[in-house]
Amino acid sequence: MRHHYYEEWDENPFPLAYLITLRTYATWLHGDLRGWVDTHHRRNVYGSPRGTQNTPLSENMKRRALQDPVRLDSQCRVFVESAVSEVCRHRGYLLRAVNVRSNHLHTVVTGAVPPEKIANTIKAYSTRRLRAEGRFFTDDRVWSRGCSRKYLWKPHQVEAATDYVLYSQGLLPFEDGEWNPKRK
Repeated sequence: MRHHYYEEWDENPFPLAYLITLRTYATWLHGDLRGWVDTHHRRNVYGSPRGTQNTPLSENMKRRALQDPVRLDSQCRVFVESAVSEVCRHRGYLLRAVNVRSNHLHTVVTGAVPPEKIANTIKAYSTRRLRAEGRFFTDDRVWSRGCSRKYLWKPHQVEAATDYVLYSQGLLPFEDGEWNPKRK
């Protein structure tokens, strides 16, 4: 007999999906007002506080950047979204949602591999596509190192993450009371 609040799921070494976020190069640096994760001083632990604004650190990070911050224009975002779809088809991942923004992308993906492998493959495919389209040169960095990943073990978590990626990025997708899925 199942209780109404009890959820069953298979014992699986991999979650139902991952929410993966990738940032473009140099668009969110240590010391940033929005907060940041310090991988060298134990702030990179789930639930630990983010670093707070630190202007000298932020300015130092900007000076040390190897190139200007990367912003993806609307055509680049189309190329990246296409590359994400391609890599998921090629690798057998289930792409549940993707939203490419000017300085980051969110995706909800199911795959029986660690999320870092999915993120690195997405970075490689999309960078290759952007270079093939003449949008970046061989030595240009497109993505920041690492990724943000959330493990989604339960169906309601997958649903909430998918909803967030598709409908909660930036401006509301409504104009004059009409649904406009092309607005970004």
